[in-house]
Amino acid sequence: MLVQNILGEKTINKIYTISKNHTIDDAVSDLAAHRVGALVVSDDGKTIDGILSERDIIREMGKRGTACLSENVGQMMTSAVSCCSMKDSAESVLEAMTEGRFRHMPILEKGKLVGVISIGDVVKARLKEMATENSAMVDMIRGV
Repeated sequence: MLVQNILGEKTINKIYTISKNHTIDDAVSDLAAHRVGALVVSDDGKTIDGILSERDIIREMGKRGTACLSENVGQMMTSAVSCCSMKDSAESVLEAMTEGRFRHMPILEKGKLVGVISIGDVVKARLKEMATENSAMVDMIRGV
């Protein structure tokens, strides 16, 4: 299964972005309002400056308390973002997410942001694919 298939199966395919000049408090509000675990940091919605996840925020709050909420997103975001393309396989994306210990991956095509997938999206797609394969094998064994 390819990333393009996973993206096509998502019920909500909106990309939530935030500017690096917004505060962490703004980001927390956006994460809660959109019910997502990460925001792509982008000033124009097409290029990626970074990514900010719930984990990034919680990690800093654990170290410094709520004082970090007044900082700019650019100070806390992850700048080195792992991305994938529409032609990447679900297996390679899942492997990268597992090895890198992150749960959200932006999708780039020709250098432009076209989507974001989560580890949940990938697992859901893989489970569906495995169920389809299992059903096909059962039918084949039964001679259907």
